[in-house]
Amino acid sequence: MSLTDILHIKNLHQYYTAVGLGKPSHPLISIYNFRDMPAISVEAGIKFTLGFYVITIKYKCNCKSTYGQTTYDYDEGIMGFFGPNQVIGIDTEILPPGNGWCLTFHPDFLQGYDLGKKIKNYHFFNYSVSEALILSEDEERDMEELFQKIKKETGRPIDNFSQDILVAQLELLLTFSNRYYNRQFITRKPINNQLLTRFETLLNDHFEIGGRNEALPTVSYFAEKLHLSSKYLSDMLKQLTGLTAQQHIHEKIIEIAKQQLSTTNLTVSEIAYRLGFNYSQSFNKFFKVKTTQTPLAFRALFN
Repeated sequence: MSLTDILHIKNLHQYYTAVGLGKPSHPLISIYNFRDMPAISVEAGIKFTLGFYVITIKYKCNCKSTYGQTTYDYDEGIMGFFGPNQVIGIDTEILPPGNGWCLTFHPDFLQGYDLGKKIKNYHFFNYSVSEALILSEDEERDMEELFQKIKKETGRPIDNFSQDILVAQLELLLTFSNRYYNRQFITRKPINNQLLTRFETLLNDHFEIGGRNEALPTVSYFAEKLHLSSKYLSDMLKQLTGLTAQQHIHEKIIEIAKQQLSTTNLTVSEIAYRLGFNYSQSFNKFFKVKTTQTPLAFRALFN
């Protein structure tokens, strides 16, 4: 297998076989403690995707993982979340953490449940590894209890209540994770305020008038500049300012548009072109949705 190839692991059985854990306790959901994971060796720089969700809690770890361009060293007790089909890279020194859990579940396990639709709202499945959830001691105890309950339930004989109970436990685990991520945004407010300042500088620099913007900026454009994932950037800004990254971008576009409509003689088409719109009709529609006025109606207020 070439190092440029990506290994695709589609289901839990393939994953458990790959890491030497034998057969999973359930074909669609399973959990193991890292103490039970055998030592494995992999090629340098191997990359792979998983066709299912993974939630880990690691208390001690000597390995490094990469997500995108970011490398993260697991020296502290943290939680990581991976959604299906994300490209994951692992370094050559694969040693199981001293303690912790790895919970895996296939999207099919959630079919017919509200969680199957709601899980896309848990944005941390799309955060980068460097944006992992760092738990306090109390939070670690709460999470440890939840993981142990899931482990206990998956070890029981399957009956008519098994799936309902496991889905409910999964949802509780995700709700607590969301709560603790919200706490992390708050406790890291000084750092996040610095990121907010950098984001606003990048946003202002992008719209410095003096020429044509090739295209409207995207959230991913600014996230890459800040070395963050798009979802993490939006969630962080939402916590700090009440607005997502996309809303910040839209407000800046409207601010610049209003400035030019009220203080210059540029035509609406010229303003649209400078802002990055390919068609003035798209700009007109965008402006009216955001302000309830057309660009010309807004300009008329100043004539």
